[in-house]
Amino acid sequence: MPRPDRGLSRRAFVRSAVAVGGAGALAACTSREEDADVPQADLDPEELPDRQHAWNEFLDRDDHGNVRPPEHHLLLGLEYVGGGLDGSGDPDDAERERLEDAFTTLERAYGRGNDGLAFTVGYGPTYFDRFDGDLPEGVDLPEPEPLAPIEDPDLDAHDALLHLASDHGHVILSAEEALTGALEEINDVSVEGTLEGVLEVTDRRTGFVGEGIPAENQAETRGIPDSEPVPDDAPFFMGFKSGFERNQASEDRVTIPDGPFEGGTTTHLSKIDLNLQQWYEQDSRDQRVAKLFCPAHADEDRVEGAGHNLGDSSGVEGCIEDAETDARNGLVGHAQKAGRAREDGDPIILRRDFNSTDDDQAGLQFLSHQRSIADFVATRAAMTGGDLTDGAIDSRLNNGILQYVRVRRRANYLVPPRRYRALPTPNPE
Repeated sequence: MPRPDRGLSRRAFVRSAVAVGGAGALAACTSREEDADVPQADLDPEELPDRQHAWNEFLDRDDHGNVRPPEHHLLLGLEYVGGGLDGSGDPDDAERERLEDAFTTLERAYGRGNDGLAFTVGYGPTYFDRFDGDLPEGVDLPEPEPLAPIEDPDLDAHDALLHLASDHGHVILSAEEALTGALEEINDVSVEGTLEGVLEVTDRRTGFVGEGIPAENQAETRGIPDSEPVPDDAPFFMGFKSGFERNQASEDRVTIPDGPFEGGTTTHLSKIDLNLQQWYEQDSRDQRVAKLFCPAHADEDRVEGAGHNLGDSSGVEGCIEDAETDARNGLVGHAQKAGRAREDGDPIILRRDFNSTDDDQAGLQFLSHQRSIADFVATRAAMTGGDLTDGAIDSRLNNGILQYVRVRRRANYLVPPRRYRALPTPNPE
């Protein structure tokens, strides 16, 4: 743990504590956030939406109506280690009850939202492979795979993924300690169930998002040049705002509409390293604007600072139809390309990604929800822009931000509705 007297800001110190984890980090984080009064939930768990991913109505919004995501995030990769009382190796009702008690404990202890806790649990293809039956028709959960010729990621095989998010680091750490059996009480609520003997943590990733937080956390992080630090008003390491309301799919759009998993969604997770040394030192600000948004944004000076002036939309809608022409002219923007993957003019994925300094490397945990993994694959194909590069521009150079990102890991998960979130079968009905 970093010492509080090292000159770290409160937010940077809390980020470090979340990254370290454990009882010592929780104690240090609680001490640093002692003035953060976190009330218990004002809704009974039974009153919460059945959609695990229904966060937006509970999250804060900025002056333009954009959802403000929680500042601190924790991802736990989980392996099923139960076996059922009948010795079959399949989950049984006792294990499901234990997990459901664990999840409802969190929902009683903290309200859903920035000041409390938001979380989802999803299950990967390896989890469902243990059952004899198949997932129902219409539920798209393929094994993860490389999605572009320029990438060679490791492919995760976790049985489950738990995503925890809050503005308060001690809330995330308390939830983690309660789930793993280290606490008997959380926010004055008795812990009624844990993951012990059912799901074991095999991977732990952390991150953060919010205006000014990347700048506060860039010290001693690989990939960020001292000569061109991350701007103070940027919520992401690449220096610009993201997650505009009109550039996000709605929660309705990413929800599975029917069948046994009606009300659920899917999650794609990529772990990405960022080459910010090259991003900030090689390119001018105008070049960065052109590559992240589109050339017209740079030519017409549309982006002030980190882009907060853009309101509730990045404004690339007017650039999308120019993507082929801009590519022929030698440069096409990231958002401009990705914006081509729309349905009836609307985006098809809901991004909930966040910065990461795991392994002291500037990176991004790209987490998105979509109705089917195919929607993410289509969006990634549009962002890669392979159809624009033939005879126009190099496959990476001046092709959005491809040359500045390296995909290290990929994973896919099915996020069931809350009623089936504790160890679902492939056909729970």
